[in-house]
Amino acid sequence: MAESLFNQLKKAGLVSEQKAKQVQKAKGKAQFQQTKQIPAKPAAGGEVCAPDDPVLLAAAAKAERTRLLNRERQEQQVKKAALAEVRQLIETHRLRQDEGTMRYQFVDGTTVKSMAVTPEVHQRLVTARLRIARFDGGYALIPAPAAEKIAQRATDVLVPQSGTHATHADHDYAEFEVPDDLIW
Repeated sequence: MAESLFNQLKKAGLVSEQKAKQVQKAKGKAQFQQTKQIPAKPAAGGEVCAPDDPVLLAAAAKAERTRLLNRERQEQQVKKAALAEVRQLIETHRLRQDEGTMRYQFVDGTTVKSMAVTPEVHQRLVTARLRIARFDGGYALIPAPAAEKIAQRATDVLVPQSGTHATHADHDYAEFEVPDDLIW
């Protein structure tokens, strides 16, 4: 049976056990550095040996690409988590819409939309105590405190309010009642 070269040299007395262990350890380090593409110890000047080594440049480029991809994945996960929070906030705080007798019209993007609301809900929408949020291809009515939480996470979910807040000019006419036929 054929013996390894090491055993043959050992039997001949040419190699000691300690010297053989040192050689095997050095060989293992060299193989590890070669497979993992880790540069050897820095030279005396502090530079890594062979800075123009294409293997090292490729490894650095691959590490940078991996780091950028990981950052993108993390950003996507954060966005996905924020949208899930927004969805949960809308589901838990939205008001059940009863078919009302009044039509509330609002602008969503470039189109004018309307929804049937009760007079109480209409008043709350006009005074900005309720907000409208886009939800499941439709709209949901959300109380103002919940709408603030939603706005912190995703501003594009809420329908922008038209200038319905009372201004100084509105206070001048507060004592006059608006006729029913002028409410749209």
